[in-house]
Amino acid sequence: MLFPKKVKYRKWQTRRKNPKKIGAATRGNSLSFGAYGLKSMKYVRIKSNQIEAARRVISRAMGKSGRIWIRAFPDRPFTAKPAEVGMGKGKGDLQGYQFEVFPGTIVFEVDGVEESIAREALRKAGAKLPLTSKIVSR
Repeated sequence: MLFPKKVKYRKWQTRRKNPKKIGAATRGNSLSFGAYGLKSMKYVRIKSNQIEAARRVISRAMGKSGRIWIRAFPDRPFTAKPAEVGMGKGKGDLQGYQFEVFPGTIVFEVDGVEESIAREALRKAGAKLPLTSKIVSR
C-alpha cells in the first residue's frame, strides 16, 4: 500500500466536509499520461487500501499489456479511537493515510489497451472506490 516515507506532522486537523463549500478540482482534472481515465464526480477521501484494491482490479483486467498511472497519493493521515472508548483523553492513534478527492479529479489513467478493455477495467476499479465516477477519454 502507498504511504509517505516521512511526514512533518503525525496528526492533521480534520477538514470539514460541507458539500456546499467544496468546489471542483483545479489541479489534476485533465488527462496527462494515458488515453482513458477514471474521473471523480464528488468529494470523498480514499484510503490507501482502497487505492491498492482498485489498482489490482485494473491490472488484472488489462492483463500484461497496457500501462497504469495512479494520480492519487495518500499523504493525509487519519486517526481513530478504539471501539467502546469514552470521549476525551486526547485524539486517537494514527490508523493510516488517505487522499482527498475533489469533484473532477482524475484518480487513475490507463493506456496501451483497446477502448473496451480500458473502460471495463476502469468500471471495475470505480466499483472498489467509495465515489461516483465517470470514465473519460482524450
